[in-house]
Amino acid sequence: MTSNLLSLENLNKTELLNIIDITHKLKIGGDTENGILSGKTLILIFQKPSTRTRASFELAMKHLGGCVLYLGWQEAQLGRGETISDTSRVLGRYADCIVARVYLQSEVEEISRYAKVPVINALSNEYHPTQAITDIYTLWEKKKELEGLKIAYIGDGNNVCNSLLIGCSKVGINIDVASPSGYSPLSKALTIARKNAKRAGSTVNMYTDPLKAAMDADVVYTDTFVSMGCEEEKTERERVFLPKYQITSRIFDYTADDAVFMHCLPAHRGDEVVDEVIDGPKSIVWDQAENKLHVAKAILTYLLG
Repeated sequence: MTSNLLSLENLNKTELLNIIDITHKLKIGGDTENGILSGKTLILIFQKPSTRTRASFELAMKHLGGCVLYLGWQEAQLGRGETISDTSRVLGRYADCIVARVYLQSEVEEISRYAKVPVINALSNEYHPTQAITDIYTLWEKKKELEGLKIAYIGDGNNVCNSLLIGCSKVGINIDVASPSGYSPLSKALTIARKNAKRAGSTVNMYTDPLKAAMDADVVYTDTFVSMGCEEEKTERERVFLPKYQITSRIFDYTADDAVFMHCLPAHRGDEVVDEVIDGPKSIVWDQAENKLHVAKAILTYLLG
């Protein structure tokens, strides 16, 4: 069993599906999960702002009976020059688990190396594994199957895209990515995904044409074109992505009839998606967002229970 969740490389197919199963049991179980993590302590240490990820992990730990401490980067001595290794050594002695949201993947890996307790990557520049698990669970919840589904991810090949590539390919979901030249996913994420897909009998395809990716897709997925840390590129990114990669109702002319729309949020309405889609009948964005809480419970239960 894995002791960390730094990327979805840490989970094999069986482990990933086990977390999906735990998520469902906890979601339908209501109050029956109270006390599962009684006596356990979770520390959240965040370099970047967060709404859903922070709230979901704080509330998940409280619902499970544990204790939570939130530390912003500037609130800790990290903001005054203490090394990540020194902070991690100390926090690992205080807590049973650490959830970290950082700018660099190397930073969450360093926290894990020195903390000596389970560390969960709550987003880095390379990966967002908890989001991808949430998305896979939401798809299973809506479609009642995973193998053979097709996701069309349209937009920036960012941390969410990298994690979706790895996670979807493990469980037999076909994934087509459409991104502009120069904004493709990490080459190592693509390499891992293609190896996974070969074992699972699924496919991984890359396009620059969103309509090719959307063809017969069961899911259309997008994310903001301007991720945290890329704000200075906003004008250039809008020039590159708009209007070609904006999700409008027209894209669903090419998908399966019962295709759904997903977005990890926050959404920049009028940029990567229009109101008509995100608020429309095909959108499962709000269920997706709710499920972050249930997935957070499942991940904590899996690592600490």
